[in-house]
Amino acid sequence: MSQPTNKRRRLRPAARQQKEWYKLDLSAIVYPTLQRKDFSSVYRLSVLLKEDIKPGILQQAVHITMERFPTYKTAIRKGLFWRYLEPNLRPGPFVEEDIKNPCMPMPFRANNRYLVRIYYYRNRISLEAHHCLGDGTGGMCVLQTLTATYLRLLGAKITNGGFVLDVREAPHPEELEDAYLRYANAKVCPPRLGEKAYRVRGTKEPFYTLNIIDGIMSVKEVMHVASQYHATITEYLNSVLLYALLQKQQSEWHLKERPVKIAMPVNLRRFFPSRTLRNFITMIYPSIDPRLGDYSFDEIIQHVHNYMRFYINEKFLRGDITTNASTERNPFIRIVPLFIKDFVVRTFYTKIQDKNSSAGLTNMGALKVPEDMKPYIERFDIYMGQPFSSRTNCAIISFEDILTINFASSIIEADVERLFFRKLVEDGIHVKIESNRSEEIINGGK
Repeated sequence: MSQPTNKRRRLRPAARQQKEWYKLDLSAIVYPTLQRKDFSSVYRLSVLLKEDIKPGILQQAVHITMERFPTYKTAIRKGLFWRYLEPNLRPGPFVEEDIKNPCMPMPFRANNRYLVRIYYYRNRISLEAHHCLGDGTGGMCVLQTLTATYLRLLGAKITNGGFVLDVREAPHPEELEDAYLRYANAKVCPPRLGEKAYRVRGTKEPFYTLNIIDGIMSVKEVMHVASQYHATITEYLNSVLLYALLQKQQSEWHLKERPVKIAMPVNLRRFFPSRTLRNFITMIYPSIDPRLGDYSFDEIIQHVHNYMRFYINEKFLRGDITTNASTERNPFIRIVPLFIKDFVVRTFYTKIQDKNSSAGLTNMGALKVPEDMKPYIERFDIYMGQPFSSRTNCAIISFEDILTINFASSIIEADVERLFFRKLVEDGIHVKIESNRSEEIINGGK
Protein backbone atom coordinates (compact mmCIF):
# COMPACT_ATOMS: atom_id res chain seq x y z
CA MET A 1 0.00 0.00 0.00
CA SER A 2 1.34 3.40 -0.92
CA GLN A 3 2.34 5.86 1.76
CA PRO A 4 0.58 9.10 2.71
CA THR A 5 1.98 12.24 1.16
CA ASN A 6 4.52 14.24 3.15
CA LYS A 7 2.20 17.21 3.39
CA ARG A 8 0.38 16.83 6.69
CA ARG A 9 -3.31 17.56 6.92
CA ARG A 10 -4.50 17.78 10.50
CA LEU A 11 -7.33 15.47 11.53
CA ARG A 12 -10.38 17.43 12.62
CA PRO A 13 -12.21 16.34 15.81
CA ALA A 14 -15.22 14.16 15.08
CA ALA A 15 -17.66 16.70 16.46
CA ARG A 16 -16.41 19.32 14.00
CA GLN A 17 -16.22 17.14 10.92
CA GLN A 18 -18.65 17.84 8.14
CA LYS A 19 -21.50 15.34 8.24
CA GLU A 20 -20.78 13.47 5.03
CA TRP A 21 -22.21 10.25 3.75
CA TYR A 22 -20.59 7.52 1.69
CA LYS A 23 -22.24 5.53 -1.04
CA LEU A 24 -21.56 1.80 -0.71
CA ASP A 25 -18.83 0.64 -3.07
CA LEU A 26 -19.52 -1.80 -5.87
CA SER A 27 -18.85 -4.92 -3.75
CA ALA A 28 -20.40 -3.53 -0.57
CA ILE A 29 -23.82 -3.20 -2.22
CA VAL A 30 -24.30 -6.98 -2.05
CA TYR A 31 -23.31 -7.67 1.57
CA PRO A 32 -26.22 -5.94 3.39
CA THR A 33 -28.66 -7.62 1.01
CA LEU A 34 -27.52 -11.05 2.26
CA GLN A 35 -27.94 -10.06 5.91
CA ARG A 36 -30.00 -12.53 7.96
CA LYS A 37 -30.60 -13.02 11.66
CA ASP A 38 -28.13 -15.91 11.54
CA PHE A 39 -25.66 -14.47 8.99
CA SER A 40 -23.63 -11.32 8.41
CA SER A 41 -20.72 -10.79 6.01
CA VAL A 42 -18.16 -10.34 8.79
CA TYR A 43 -14.43 -11.07 8.71
CA ARG A 44 -11.87 -11.09 11.53
CA LEU A 45 -8.25 -9.98 11.67
CA SER A 46 -6.10 -10.67 14.73
CA VAL A 47 -2.62 -9.77 15.94
CA LEU A 48 -0.87 -11.72 18.70
CA LEU A 49 1.52 -9.61 20.71
CA LYS A 50 4.25 -10.89 23.03
CA GLU A 51 2.65 -9.45 26.18
CA ASP A 52 -0.89 -9.57 27.56
CA ILE A 53 -3.28 -6.81 26.50
CA LYS A 54 -4.21 -3.97 28.85
CA PRO A 55 -7.90 -3.37 27.95
CA GLY A 56 -8.05 0.18 29.33
CA ILE A 57 -5.12 1.29 27.19
CA LEU A 58 -6.57 -0.57 24.21
CA GLN A 59 -9.84 1.37 24.58
CA GLN A 60 -7.91 4.64 24.48
CA ALA A 61 -6.16 3.45 21.32
CA VAL A 62 -9.49 2.55 19.70
CA HIS A 63 -10.86 6.05 20.36
CA ILE A 64 -7.77 7.68 18.81
CA THR A 65 -7.56 5.30 15.85
CA MET A 66 -11.19 5.31 14.74
CA GLU A 67 -11.09 9.06 14.12
CA ARG A 68 -8.51 8.37 11.39
CA PHE A 69 -10.83 5.99 9.49
CA PRO A 70 -14.10 7.82 8.73
CA THR A 71 -15.55 5.04 6.56
CA TYR A 72 -15.17 2.62 9.49
CA LYS A 73 -16.65 5.04 12.03
CA THR A 74 -20.04 4.86 10.32
CA ALA A 75 -23.54 3.43 10.54
CA ILE A 76 -25.43 1.95 7.60
CA ARG A 77 -28.67 3.59 6.47
CA LYS A 78 -31.33 2.67 3.96
CA GLY A 79 -32.56 5.05 1.28
CA LEU A 80 -35.30 4.61 -1.30
CA PHE A 81 -32.93 3.32 -4.01
CA TRP A 82 -29.60 2.52 -2.26
CA ARG A 83 -28.02 1.98 1.15
CA TYR A 84 -25.30 4.31 2.31
CA LEU A 85 -22.90 4.91 5.22
CA GLU A 86 -23.19 7.96 7.43
CA PRO A 87 -20.78 9.17 10.16
CA ASN A 88 -21.48 7.56 13.52
CA LEU A 89 -20.91 9.98 16.41
CA ARG A 90 -22.32 7.65 19.08
CA PRO A 91 -20.01 6.38 21.83
CA GLY A 92 -17.92 3.39 20.81
CA PRO A 93 -16.93 0.99 19.56
CA PHE A 94 -16.10 -0.51 22.95
CA VAL A 95 -13.42 -3.07 23.64
CA GLU A 96 -14.78 -6.45 24.77
CA GLU A 97 -13.26 -9.66 26.11
CA ASP A 98 -13.12 -12.22 23.31
CA ILE A 99 -15.74 -14.92 22.70
CA LYS A 100 -15.44 -18.58 21.72
CA ASN A 101 -17.29 -18.27 18.41
CA PRO A 102 -16.01 -15.28 16.39
CA CYS A 103 -17.62 -13.49 13.42
CA MET A 104 -21.11 -13.69 14.85
CA PRO A 105 -23.96 -11.91 13.03
CA MET A 106 -23.74 -8.12 13.27
CA PRO A 107 -27.21 -6.54 13.43
CA PHE A 108 -27.16 -3.04 11.97
CA ARG A 109 -28.91 -1.47 14.98
CA ALA A 110 -26.79 -3.17 17.66
CA ASN A 111 -23.47 -1.99 19.15
CA ASN A 112 -24.52 1.68 18.87
CA ARG A 113 -24.80 1.00 15.11
CA TYR A 114 -21.07 0.41 14.72
CA LEU A 115 -20.09 -2.19 12.12
CA VAL A 116 -16.78 -3.01 13.80
CA ARG A 117 -16.03 -4.94 16.98
CA ILE A 118 -12.77 -4.96 18.96
CA TYR A 119 -11.91 -7.95 21.15
CA TYR A 120 -8.97 -8.91 23.34
CA TYR A 121 -7.88 -12.18 24.94
CA ARG A 122 -4.57 -12.58 26.72
CA ASN A 123 -2.06 -11.29 24.15
CA ARG A 124 -4.47 -11.11 21.17
CA ILE A 125 -6.23 -8.07 19.67
CA SER A 126 -9.01 -8.90 17.20
CA LEU A 127 -10.87 -6.63 14.81
CA GLU A 128 -14.15 -7.79 13.29
CA ALA A 129 -15.66 -5.70 10.51
CA HIS A 130 -18.70 -5.94 8.29
CA HIS A 131 -17.63 -6.39 4.69
CA CYS A 132 -19.71 -3.43 3.54
CA LEU A 133 -17.05 -1.17 5.15
CA GLY A 134 -14.09 -2.58 3.27
CA ASP A 135 -12.00 -5.64 2.47
CA GLY A 136 -9.14 -7.26 4.36
CA THR A 137 -6.60 -4.69 3.18
CA GLY A 138 -8.62 -1.82 4.64
CA GLY A 139 -9.26 -3.82 7.81
CA MET A 140 -5.56 -4.58 8.18
CA CYS A 141 -4.78 -0.85 7.99
CA VAL A 142 -7.20 -0.27 10.87
CA LEU A 143 -5.78 -3.18 12.93
CA GLN A 144 -2.12 -2.32 12.43
CA THR A 145 -2.70 1.39 13.05
CA LEU A 146 -4.67 0.49 16.19
CA THR A 147 -1.87 -1.82 17.36
CA ALA A 148 0.78 0.84 16.75
CA THR A 149 -1.29 3.41 18.66
CA TYR A 150 -1.74 0.95 21.55
CA LEU A 151 2.00 0.25 21.73
CA ARG A 152 2.78 3.98 21.65
CA LEU A 153 0.45 4.55 24.60
CA LEU A 154 2.49 1.94 26.45
CA GLY A 155 5.65 3.91 25.72
CA ALA A 156 6.95 2.22 22.56
CA LYS A 157 8.34 4.32 19.72
CA ILE A 158 6.60 3.08 16.55
CA THR A 159 7.04 4.78 13.19
CA ASN A 160 4.39 5.01 10.48
CA GLY A 161 4.63 3.05 7.27
CA GLY A 162 2.87 0.38 5.22
CA PHE A 163 -0.43 -0.49 6.92
CA VAL A 164 0.37 1.80 9.87
CA LEU A 165 -1.11 5.20 8.99
CA ASP A 166 -0.52 8.50 10.75
CA VAL A 167 -3.42 9.06 13.15
CA ARG A 168 -2.66 12.81 13.19
CA GLU A 169 -3.36 13.17 9.48
CA ALA A 170 -6.72 13.50 7.78
CA PRO A 171 -7.51 10.69 5.34
CA HIS A 172 -6.32 11.09 1.78
CA PRO A 173 -9.38 11.43 -0.51
CA GLU A 174 -8.26 8.33 -2.41
CA GLU A 175 -8.64 6.23 0.76
CA LEU A 176 -12.39 6.89 0.65
CA GLU A 177 -13.02 6.29 -3.06
CA ASP A 178 -14.93 3.53 -4.82
CA ALA A 179 -11.92 2.44 -6.89
CA TYR A 180 -14.01 0.06 -8.99
CA LEU A 181 -15.63 2.93 -10.84
CA ARG A 182 -12.27 4.50 -11.72
CA TYR A 183 -11.07 1.37 -13.52
CA ALA A 184 -14.33 -0.02 -14.96
CA ASN A 185 -13.49 1.18 -18.46
CA ALA A 186 -12.96 -1.90 -20.63
CA LYS A 187 -14.65 -1.74 -24.03
CA VAL A 188 -16.51 -4.99 -23.47
CA CYS A 189 -18.19 -6.73 -20.54
CA PRO A 190 -16.98 -10.36 -20.54
CA PRO A 191 -19.78 -12.85 -19.81
CA ARG A 192 -19.95 -14.79 -16.56
CA LEU A 193 -20.01 -18.47 -17.30
CA GLY A 194 -20.48 -20.75 -14.32
CA GLU A 195 -21.67 -24.23 -13.49
CA LYS A 196 -23.01 -25.54 -10.21
CA ALA A 197 -20.10 -26.79 -8.12
CA TYR A 198 -19.77 -29.66 -5.67
CA ARG A 199 -21.07 -28.72 -2.22
CA VAL A 200 -19.72 -30.26 0.95
CA ARG A 201 -22.33 -32.23 2.81
CA GLY A 202 -22.36 -31.84 6.56
CA THR A 203 -24.38 -31.47 9.72
CA LYS A 204 -25.19 -27.82 10.32
CA GLU A 205 -24.04 -26.49 13.66
CA PRO A 206 -26.47 -24.74 16.02
CA PHE A 207 -27.06 -21.04 15.56
CA TYR A 208 -24.14 -18.82 16.67
CA THR A 209 -21.58 -21.62 16.37
CA LEU A 210 -18.47 -21.15 14.21
CA ASN A 211 -15.85 -23.88 14.14
CA ILE A 212 -12.26 -22.72 13.90
CA ILE A 213 -9.21 -24.82 12.98
CA ASP A 214 -5.83 -23.09 12.68
CA GLY A 215 -2.73 -24.60 11.14
CA ILE A 216 0.54 -22.87 12.05
CA MET A 217 3.70 -23.66 10.07
CA SER A 218 6.96 -22.32 8.72
CA VAL A 219 6.90 -20.08 5.64
CA LYS A 220 10.26 -21.50 4.57
CA GLU A 221 8.97 -25.07 4.71
CA VAL A 222 5.85 -24.27 2.68
CA MET A 223 7.86 -22.28 0.16
CA HIS A 224 10.35 -25.13 -0.22
CA VAL A 225 7.58 -27.68 -0.87
CA ALA A 226 5.78 -25.35 -3.29
CA SER A 227 9.02 -24.77 -5.23
CA GLN A 228 9.43 -28.52 -5.64
CA TYR A 229 6.11 -28.47 -7.52
CA HIS A 230 7.28 -25.37 -9.46
CA ALA A 231 4.44 -23.37 -7.90
CA THR A 232 3.94 -20.34 -5.70
CA ILE A 233 2.64 -20.72 -2.14
CA THR A 234 -0.83 -19.53 -3.24
CA GLU A 235 -0.91 -21.99 -6.15
CA TYR A 236 0.25 -24.83 -3.93
CA LEU A 237 -2.28 -24.20 -1.14
CA ASN A 238 -5.11 -23.74 -3.66
CA SER A 239 -4.16 -27.11 -5.14
CA VAL A 240 -4.11 -28.77 -1.72
CA LEU A 241 -7.62 -27.48 -1.00
CA LEU A 242 -8.90 -28.66 -4.40
CA TYR A 243 -7.25 -32.04 -3.75
CA ALA A 244 -9.00 -32.30 -0.36
CA LEU A 245 -12.37 -31.37 -1.89
CA LEU A 246 -11.94 -33.97 -4.63
CA GLN A 247 -11.16 -36.63 -2.04
CA LYS A 248 -14.19 -35.59 0.00
CA GLN A 249 -16.50 -35.83 -3.03
CA GLN A 250 -15.09 -39.22 -3.99
CA SER A 251 -15.75 -40.55 -0.48
CA GLU A 252 -19.48 -39.76 -0.76
CA TRP A 253 -22.26 -41.23 -2.87
CA HIS A 254 -23.49 -38.83 -5.54
CA LEU A 255 -25.98 -39.20 -8.35
CA LYS A 256 -23.39 -37.41 -10.46
CA GLU A 257 -20.04 -35.75 -9.85
CA ARG A 258 -19.61 -32.01 -10.10
CA PRO A 259 -16.62 -29.72 -10.53
CA VAL A 260 -14.87 -28.63 -7.35
CA LYS A 261 -14.31 -24.86 -7.31
CA ILE A 262 -12.66 -22.40 -4.97
CA ALA A 263 -13.91 -18.82 -4.65
CA MET A 264 -10.71 -16.80 -4.34
CA PRO A 265 -10.64 -13.00 -3.92
CA VAL A 266 -7.94 -11.08 -5.80
CA ASN A 267 -6.62 -7.81 -4.37
CA LEU A 268 -7.03 -5.40 -7.28
CA ARG A 269 -4.59 -2.90 -5.76
CA ARG A 270 -1.81 -5.11 -7.11
CA PHE A 271 -2.85 -4.24 -10.66
CA PHE A 272 -4.66 -0.89 -10.41
CA PRO A 273 -3.00 1.81 -8.27
CA SER A 274 -5.29 2.89 -5.47
CA ARG A 275 -5.02 3.81 -1.81
CA THR A 276 -8.65 2.96 -1.12
CA LEU A 277 -9.45 1.40 2.25
CA ARG A 278 -12.81 0.21 0.98
CA ASN A 279 -13.55 -2.97 -0.98
CA PHE A 280 -11.35 -3.41 -4.04
CA ILE A 281 -11.34 -7.11 -4.82
CA THR A 282 -12.79 -9.44 -7.43
CA MET A 283 -13.31 -13.19 -7.46
CA ILE A 284 -11.68 -15.92 -9.52
CA TYR A 285 -12.60 -19.59 -9.40
CA PRO A 286 -9.78 -22.17 -9.71
CA SER A 287 -11.47 -25.49 -10.36
CA ILE A 288 -11.03 -29.14 -11.26
CA ASP A 289 -13.68 -31.19 -13.10
CA PRO A 290 -13.42 -34.89 -12.07
CA ARG A 291 -15.82 -35.86 -14.87
CA LEU A 292 -12.90 -35.40 -17.27
CA GLY A 293 -10.91 -38.11 -15.51
CA ASP A 294 -8.79 -38.74 -12.45
CA TYR A 295 -6.32 -36.00 -11.53
CA SER A 296 -3.02 -36.61 -9.75
CA PHE A 297 -1.84 -33.88 -7.38
CA ASP A 298 0.86 -32.89 -9.88
CA GLU A 299 -1.81 -32.42 -12.55
CA ILE A 300 -3.90 -30.29 -10.17
CA ILE A 301 -0.87 -28.08 -9.44
CA GLN A 302 -0.15 -27.63 -13.15
CA HIS A 303 -3.80 -26.81 -13.88
CA VAL A 304 -3.98 -24.23 -11.07
CA HIS A 305 -0.66 -22.70 -12.14
CA ASN A 306 -1.93 -22.21 -15.71
CA TYR A 307 -5.29 -20.91 -14.50
CA MET A 308 -3.64 -18.25 -12.34
CA ARG A 309 -1.40 -17.11 -15.17
CA PHE A 310 -4.34 -16.87 -17.55
CA TYR A 311 -6.84 -15.04 -15.32
CA ILE A 312 -4.79 -12.93 -12.91
CA ASN A 313 -3.69 -10.13 -15.19
CA GLU A 314 -4.63 -6.50 -15.74
CA LYS A 315 -6.64 -7.06 -18.94
CA PHE A 316 -8.90 -9.82 -17.65
CA LEU A 317 -9.42 -8.12 -14.27
CA ARG A 318 -10.34 -4.80 -15.91
CA GLY A 319 -12.99 -6.60 -17.95
CA ASP A 320 -14.29 -8.28 -14.80
CA ILE A 321 -14.56 -4.92 -13.02
CA THR A 322 -16.41 -3.47 -16.02
CA THR A 323 -18.90 -6.34 -16.00
CA ASN A 324 -19.55 -5.76 -12.30
CA ALA A 325 -20.02 -2.02 -12.78
CA SER A 326 -22.33 -2.35 -15.78
CA THR A 327 -25.29 -3.32 -13.60
CA GLU A 328 -24.97 -0.36 -11.24
CA ARG A 329 -24.51 2.05 -14.15
CA ASN A 330 -27.69 0.89 -15.87
CA PRO A 331 -30.09 3.89 -15.77
CA PHE A 332 -33.14 1.66 -15.32
CA ILE A 333 -31.65 -0.30 -12.41
CA ARG A 334 -30.61 2.92 -10.65
CA ILE A 335 -34.25 3.98 -10.28
CA VAL A 336 -35.59 0.57 -9.19
CA PRO A 337 -36.68 0.72 -5.49
CA LEU A 338 -34.29 -0.86 -3.01
CA PHE A 339 -36.66 -3.64 -1.88
CA ILE A 340 -36.87 -4.91 -5.47
CA LYS A 341 -33.10 -4.75 -5.87
CA ASP A 342 -32.72 -6.70 -2.62
CA PHE A 343 -35.09 -9.42 -3.79
CA VAL A 344 -33.35 -9.83 -7.15
CA VAL A 345 -29.80 -9.81 -5.71
CA ARG A 346 -30.66 -12.21 -2.88
CA THR A 347 -32.37 -14.62 -5.27
CA PHE A 348 -29.47 -14.51 -7.74
CA TYR A 349 -26.88 -15.06 -5.01
CA THR A 350 -28.78 -17.91 -3.35
CA LYS A 351 -29.76 -19.74 -6.54
CA ILE A 352 -26.66 -19.15 -8.67
CA GLN A 353 -23.66 -17.32 -7.18
CA ASP A 354 -23.45 -19.22 -3.89
CA LYS A 355 -23.64 -22.54 -5.73
CA ASN A 356 -20.71 -21.61 -7.96
CA SER A 357 -18.02 -22.63 -5.45
CA SER A 358 -17.20 -25.50 -3.10
CA ALA A 359 -15.10 -23.49 -0.64
CA GLY A 360 -13.54 -20.09 -0.17
CA LEU A 361 -9.84 -19.31 0.04
CA THR A 362 -8.07 -16.00 0.54
CA ASN A 363 -4.37 -15.28 0.95
CA MET A 364 -3.32 -11.90 2.37
CA GLY A 365 0.27 -12.85 1.71
CA ALA A 366 3.32 -11.81 3.72
CA LEU A 367 2.52 -8.92 6.05
CA LYS A 368 5.04 -6.20 6.72
CA VAL A 369 5.12 -3.86 9.69
CA PRO A 370 7.51 -1.02 10.59
CA GLU A 371 10.87 -2.42 11.77
CA ASP A 372 10.47 -0.96 15.27
CA MET A 373 7.10 -2.73 15.61
CA LYS A 374 8.36 -6.23 14.80
CA PRO A 375 9.76 -7.05 18.27
CA TYR A 376 6.29 -6.71 19.81
CA ILE A 377 4.45 -9.04 17.39
CA GLU A 378 4.23 -12.83 17.41
CA ARG A 379 1.89 -13.49 14.46
CA PHE A 380 -1.31 -12.50 12.62
CA ASP A 381 -4.53 -14.44 11.96
CA ILE A 382 -7.31 -13.88 9.43
CA TYR A 383 -10.78 -15.47 9.23
CA MET A 384 -13.15 -15.10 6.29
CA GLY A 385 -15.99 -15.55 8.74
CA GLN A 386 -19.19 -17.52 8.74
CA PRO A 387 -20.01 -19.08 5.34
CA PHE A 388 -23.33 -18.11 3.76
CA SER A 389 -24.16 -21.82 3.35
CA SER A 390 -22.73 -25.16 4.48
CA ARG A 391 -19.08 -25.12 3.47
CA THR A 392 -15.68 -24.16 4.82
CA ASN A 393 -13.70 -20.97 4.30
CA CYS A 394 -9.91 -20.92 4.34
CA ALA A 395 -7.75 -17.84 4.97
CA ILE A 396 -3.96 -17.61 4.80
CA ILE A 397 -1.61 -15.01 6.23
CA SER A 398 2.09 -14.89 7.09
CA PHE A 399 4.42 -12.77 9.17
CA GLU A 400 8.17 -13.32 9.25
CA ASP A 401 8.54 -17.15 9.17
CA ILE A 402 5.08 -17.96 10.59
CA LEU A 403 2.37 -18.91 8.09
CA THR A 404 -1.11 -19.41 9.50
CA ILE A 405 -3.96 -21.17 7.71
CA ASN A 406 -7.31 -20.46 9.37
CA PHE A 407 -10.39 -22.55 8.55
CA ALA A 408 -13.88 -21.36 9.54
CA SER A 409 -16.90 -23.63 9.13
CA SER A 410 -20.51 -23.83 10.27
CA ILE A 411 -20.78 -27.64 9.94
CA ILE A 412 -19.76 -30.30 12.47
CA GLU A 413 -17.68 -32.50 10.19
CA ALA A 414 -14.05 -31.48 9.65
CA ASP A 415 -13.25 -33.88 6.78
CA VAL A 416 -12.00 -31.25 4.33
CA GLU A 417 -9.77 -29.58 6.91
CA ARG A 418 -8.35 -32.96 8.00
CA LEU A 419 -7.61 -34.01 4.40
CA PHE A 420 -6.03 -30.60 3.74
CA PHE A 421 -3.59 -30.71 6.67
CA ARG A 422 -2.87 -34.42 6.09
CA LYS A 423 -1.59 -33.58 2.60
CA LEU A 424 0.67 -30.84 4.00
CA VAL A 425 2.14 -33.29 6.51
CA GLU A 426 2.63 -35.93 3.78
CA ASP A 427 4.61 -33.32 1.85
CA GLY A 428 6.93 -32.85 4.82
CA ILE A 429 5.47 -29.67 6.33
CA HIS A 430 5.33 -29.53 10.13
CA VAL A 431 1.90 -28.25 11.23
CA LYS A 432 0.76 -27.15 14.68
CA ILE A 433 -3.04 -27.30 15.07
CA GLU A 434 -5.12 -24.97 17.27
CA SER A 435 -8.91 -25.01 17.42
CA ASN A 436 -12.05 -24.17 19.36
CA ARG A 437 -13.34 -27.65 18.49
CA SER A 438 -12.91 -30.98 20.29
CA GLU A 439 -9.87 -33.06 19.35
CA GLU A 440 -12.15 -36.02 18.56
CA ILE A 441 -13.96 -34.13 15.77
CA ILE A 442 -10.72 -32.81 14.30
CA ASN A 443 -9.28 -36.34 14.18
CA GLY A 444 -12.44 -37.76 12.63
CA GLY A 445 -13.62 -39.55 15.72
CA LYS A 446 -10.43 -41.61 15.96
